[in-house]
Amino acid sequence: MATTFLEDAARTQAAEAVAAIETQTSAEVVVAVRSASGHYAHTDARVGAGLAFVVLMVLLFVPQEIHLAVFPPVVLLAFFAGTLASRGLPPLRRALTSRKLQEEAVRTTARAAFTELGVSRTSRRTGILVFVSLLERRVEVVADYGVDSAALGTEWQEALAALSAALVASPSPEPFFQALRRVQAPLARVLPRMEDDVNELPDMPGVVA
Repeated sequence: MATTFLEDAARTQAAEAVAAIETQTSAEVVVAVRSASGHYAHTDARVGAGLAFVVLMVLLFVPQEIHLAVFPPVVLLAFFAGTLASRGLPPLRRALTSRKLQEEAVRTTARAAFTELGVSRTSRRTGILVFVSLLERRVEVVADYGVDSAALGTEWQEALAALSAALVASPSPEPFFQALRRVQAPLARVLPRMEDDVNELPDMPGVVA
């Protein structure tokens, strides 16, 4: 069975990738993984209402006579079944939730995680959070003000694009952590490792269910 992002094996892969990156740069990289950044209850309710409507139409138009007392419990059960189905089927939930809403949820949650995980507490303010939100299949990178994104240039932007592409292309974490190593080159160029550099943040990623 393939490894998932929330397993210990993936945490080990993340720690190895971060340790390799930090051998060449004074930047401090932290990986955080979350199963979802938003609750999207409105999407679940929409699916439930849609299924309830279909069931109601069936009850109204089937040729067999159905007692009216049957309608409320059956329609209500259909609503709850649709709601549970939406929660249990991430591709459906993702497809029925607006992209803008997903982007905003991931961006907001990533910034909250940046503070909660202490990424801003490095002495040179060179912390970088690589935030992975699995339901939305989105990667949000939050860098402290000591990291000059403009100086990192197109090589940095291409590395970030590769991260997002790897997450979308495969549910397996291996391609993602291979892509993560691409951030090493631009970071080493702009923020080379200092002689007195110490590891201020844990390499093992923070996983938020």
